Amino acid sequence: MSRLYRLSGAGNDFLALAAPAAAPPAATIAAWCRRGLSLGADGLFALHRDGDAVRMEYWNADGFPARLCLNGTRCAARLAFHLGWGAAEVEIRTGAGPIRAREVPGAPAEIALVLPAPERQHRPLAPEVAGTRCAGWLVDAGVPHFVLPWPEPLGAAPVATLGAALRRHYAFGPGGTNVDFVRFPDPHRLEIRSFERGVEAETLACGTGVLAAVAAGLAQGALELPVRALTQGGCELAIAREAPGPPPLWTLTGDARLLATLEPTPEATRLPPPPAWS
Repeated sequence: MSRLYRLSGAGNDFLALAAPAAAPPAATIAAWCRRGLSLGADGLFALHRDGDAVRMEYWNADGFPARLCLNGTRCAARLAFHLGWGAAEVEIRTGAGPIRAREVPGAPAEIALVLPAPERQHRPLAPEVAGTRCAGWLVDAGVPHFVLPWPEPLGAAPVATLGAALRRHYAFGPGGTNVDFVRFPDPHRLEIRSFERGVEAETLACGTGVLAAVAAGLAQGALELPVRALTQGGCELAIAREAPGPPPLWTLTGDARLLATLEPTPEATRLPPPPAWS
């Protein structure tokens, strides 16, 4: 079995492989990511040396690949620095393009990413769920996000139910979307809870969700950079302007922890079938 690393980016937790000879099968990834019966994670990534840069492959907990996961990218940078594959700054080549990552001086558990601000139009949509119109914005932040303003405290937001219904709503096409419930308490603050596709549940944080929510908030005049986003796990992610562009560049800074190394046994992939009522 391959040696695995466990990392957490603001509560998004990941398993990681360094320079594997081959990508794990989708069934193995899904088994390893299963909580309770196996190791448990929101996703898995593999890192490869690529000249002076690092190439990242990413899979969601269901075993299917995704172009981008920004909390995962911060964790990928943290692991690359730990392995000596970069010194203070490194380029991470993702499925959505290259992203520069750097260590934050004086904060060893934080990584800053430098990336283009979302450029595509923030399209207003109001899909109907159980007779109720849910008015929000569809934003491409490397992966699709439906940003849904929520007027009440987020503690009571129906993320598990309404988030799941919107995630697969026909308005978003066959691939569906991630869903973000957001509040804008003031122009420099954001509160967010995210239902992530591929995980098919709420996660403690979502980096691309924060990026999408900030882009939507700026477009609506509800936010001004810099912005600090409070996530469900209690961690804050910070978005700031890096350079005016073109294209305009933002930084996304936040928690990225290297938690443990693991040596999975064959039992980690021997899972029972789900019960009939699942």
